[in-house]
Amino acid sequence: MGSLNHGNDAGREPTGAGLPALIYRDLGKHPLALAGLIIISVLVLVAVLAPVIAPFDPYYQVAEDRLQPPGSRYFFGTDDMGRDIFSRVIYGSRLSLAAAAVVLALSTSIGILVGAVAGYVGGRLDEMLMRITDMFLAFPAMVLAMVIASALGPSLLNAMIAIAVVWWPWYARLIRGQILSLKTMEYVEAAKALGAGHARILWKYILPNCTAPLIVQATLDSGYAILTTASLSFIGVGALAPTPEWGSMISIGRSYILAQWWYPTFPGLAIFLAVAGFNLLGDGLRDILDPRMSA
Repeated sequence: MGSLNHGNDAGREPTGAGLPALIYRDLGKHPLALAGLIIISVLVLVAVLAPVIAPFDPYYQVAEDRLQPPGSRYFFGTDDMGRDIFSRVIYGSRLSLAAAAVVLALSTSIGILVGAVAGYVGGRLDEMLMRITDMFLAFPAMVLAMVIASALGPSLLNAMIAIAVVWWPWYARLIRGQILSLKTMEYVEAAKALGAGHARILWKYILPNCTAPLIVQATLDSGYAILTTASLSFIGVGALAPTPEWGSMISIGRSYILAQWWYPTFPGLAIFLAVAGFNLLGDGLRDILDPRMSA
C-alpha cells in the first residue's frame, strides 16, 4: 500500500490494519460491549469444548428417564426421548455458531463482490446489479427465506443457504454506498495517477476502508443469523430431529411447556444469550468505529 493508504482523511473510518488496536483500546470504555464479548467468548469456548463439557452424548436416550426435571444428574432435565437437554444445548451451540459463520461468509462474499463492482464501475452495470438487488429486497426477508428453504428441502444446510440468499443484498447496498463515497478520495486519485490498475485500487485501497461498517454489520447480523436459523428450524424447514439444534428443540418442546417447562426454556435462553451477546458487542463496535454515532 505504501504512502497512498497513509493519506486517509481523519474523518473517515479506520482501515483494516488499525481496527484491532482501536477496538482493544476503546472496548473497556463500553461495559455493555465488553459484556457482549464475554458472552460470545463463553459461547465459543462451550462450542469448542462441547465433548468435554457435555456429560452425555446428545443423541443418547434413556427411556425410563424421559421428561425428568432439572436436577443433579440432568442439569437442564431431559426431553421426551430421555435425552439430556444440557448436553443437547451444549452441542447446539456448535450448530448455531457454525450456521452464523456460514451465513455471514456466503452473504458477505456475494454482497461485497456485487456491491464493489456496482459502486466502482457505475453506469449501466451498477443500475442492473442494483435492480437485481432491489428484487430481493422487495420480498419480506423471513418469508423469502422460508420459501427458499422449503424449495430446497428441510435441512440445516439448506436453511443456511436460504438465509444467505436473502441477506446478501444488504451487504451489497452497504459496500456500494461506502465505495461511492471513497472512490473520489484524494488517495484514490493519487493511485490512479501513479498508474495503479482498477482491480488494485479497488481491492488494495478502497475495500480496506470499508472494513469498519462491515465488521459492525456482520457482528449484529451474527445474532440474527442464529435467531433466523432457529426460526426456520422451529417451523420445520431447517434442522430436523434428532439434531440438537436450538430451534428444533424448542419446536418439539413447545408441546410440553405447561407441564415440562424446562424442555423449551433452556434452548430458548441459549438463543437469547447468543443474540444479546452479539447485539451488545455490535452496538459497542459501532460506537468505537464510527465516532459520529457516539458524538
